[in-house]
Amino acid sequence: MSEVVRCSWATSAPEYVEYHDNEWGKEIRDDVGLFERMTLEGFQSGLSWITILRKRENFRAAFAHFDPEVVAKYDATDFDRLMADPGIVRNRLKINATISNARALLELAPGEFTELLWSFRPAKHPAPRTMADVPATTPESVAMSKALKKRGFVFVGPTTAYALMQATGIVNDHLKTCIAR
Repeated sequence: MSEVVRCSWATSAPEYVEYHDNEWGKEIRDDVGLFERMTLEGFQSGLSWITILRKRENFRAAFAHFDPEVVAKYDATDFDRLMADPGIVRNRLKINATISNARALLELAPGEFTELLWSFRPAKHPAPRTMADVPATTPESVAMSKALKKRGFVFVGPTTAYALMQATGIVNDHLKTCIAR
């Protein structure tokens, strides 16, 4: 019987295996799904992804399942509630960024956010052979970051943008030998 081969980052915890095998790199082409992933990637900045995965349902509850119409209306009372919520990462910059990004998303036409993000899909993206072949940023993620910031989005630097691209299938960074490729 042959051994199942996964990307090396995905083997240290059951949550990683589940996320890797069933979500990471699968295409998401809707504004709410992409808003959720952008938010979670932003909250992950400086932390371990496992922390975010383990708090994901709490994030969904705290941020109205990432409905931008609801999150955009969050006020000081909501901010205080979020800062007091031990079920999420309580970081004022990241919470404010989520609210600001919901408002920026609503400035776009329905579906325009999805079209914008997917417009940065590279024409060619060879399958990485090792994790060393997987970059932290690309010219496309730098351009995506700039385009988002120009439209009022915050906390979306090139590294976060690239992580978003990976998570949502805009790029496929599963290793060449990975079962999820």
